[in-house]
Order: sequence, then C-alpha cells, then structure tokens
Amino acid sequence: MSGLILPRRQLIARAGGLVAAAGTLPLLAGCDAINEAPLTRKILSMGEEMNRASQRALIDRDALAREFSRADLSPVFRSNGTKLPAGDAYARHAATGFADWRVAVTGLVAKPLALSMADIRAMPQRSQITRHDCVEGWSAIGEWTGVQLSRILAAAGLKDRARYIVFRCADRIGDALYYESCDLVDALHPQTIMAWALNRELLPIANGAPLRLRIERQLGYKHAKYVTGIEAVASLDGVGAGKGGYWEDRIDYEWYAGI
Repeated sequence: MSGLILPRRQLIARAGGLVAAAGTLPLLAGCDAINEAPLTRKILSMGEEMNRASQRALIDRDALAREFSRADLSPVFRSNGTKLPAGDAYARHAATGFADWRVAVTGLVAKPLALSMADIRAMPQRSQITRHDCVEGWSAIGEWTGVQLSRILAAAGLKDRARYIVFRCADRIGDALYYESCDLVDALHPQTIMAWALNRELLPIANGAPLRLRIERQLGYKHAKYVTGIEAVASLDGVGAGKGGYWEDRIDYEWYAGI
C-alpha cells in the first residue's frame, strides 16, 4: 500500500491525537469516543476524501485484492452485523431454503429483472479466497462463490446515466432496512460478486444467506448481506440521508472504505 494512502484506523488515531492536543477533547480510548467529536469527524472526512482520491489515482481500476489458497482459510469465519434478520417473512424464506427469494434489479436499467436463487446459480460463477477486514478490527479469510455483479448488470442493461449501484437488504437495524452503495468502478470490478456460498457450502444465515455482496477492496460494512434489491441510480442524493449507506448516514462511516 502506498504511503500516501492512510488506513482508516491510522486516520482515526491521528485525528484523535490532533484533537486531544488542541484541548478540544479528552484523550479517550476507542473509535466510538473519538468519533463523538464533530471536529474529529470533519478531519476524518477530509482525510477519507483524500484517501479515496489517491486510491483512484494510484491504483488501476482493475487491480485485484490479494487471493489466498485453501490452506489459508480461517478455521472460523465470523459474521459481521446482523446474524439473523427479524420477522416472519425472512423466517419463511429460510424454512423453504430460499426457493422463493427474489432479487430485484431496477433503476436505470433497460430490462428490470427479478432473479431467483436458481437464476443466479445458473449464471457463470466465480470463486475467490479473500480476506474480510471488519471496521471493528478483525479479519478472516474465506472462499466465496457467486456471480460477478457485472454479469447481472449486463443482463439488465445499464443506462448511460447510471453512476452508482445501491443494494437493498432484508435485515433491519433500528429504524431502517440496511442499504449500501458503490460506484461503477467497484460494481464492475472482476472480484465484486454476489455470493451464495462460503467455503463451498451454502451461505450460512449469519453470513448473509441467501445472497450477499462481496466487494473485495472495501471494508466489511460495505459487503451488504441478505440482498433483496440491486438498483442503478444517477446520484446518491435520494438514498437514505444522501451519504450512500446505513452507517455512513448515521455515524459518519466513510462511503469509500477502500483498503
């Protein structure tokens, strides 16, 4: 990684030290305490935008995340975020093996789709062994199998005005269903897949069954689970509060969480 690109935790640490030195915030332990300070959040936001710009400038748009061998697989692959979506609707889907699950592909597309899991598994598949990096500080290596998002978007026919892809999910956190987004650079990346298997087994519920996003050059919260919808949009202004993701809108996680 280039010295010009600062990992998120380094940005947090530097911002926390800067604010504490200025006397505007007691030196507190942990990301949550630091993120409470508006000035700190502003500094982080500036650093994140620079980080995003430098990555886009320095890294080839098709650069691959590192892939590993099966000997590197983690003995346990932890789950991030929701472990079991609440509600009867999801429970009914799980009880039938997600036979009636549908993923709507909508928005700025020429041919809206409603894909079943059978449809998705019938497409050409990609398997990749990659490392999942969680914003909470843990990592795990797993083997993911699924269809490249680019194939789904090609089948739907992206319109010229499309600039971002929004992912709608079945898990509710607090007052809203989970959602995330990415730009077309990440959406069309060869390692960005809609995964239905982990370690050559059907995706466990805790890890996002029946379908989750794997966007391998991004932090874990960008990897939307329990995906029910894929929407092409021209702008993120109408998505949630306009920052493009559930956590971005609520606690100032960076929208571009590149690693």
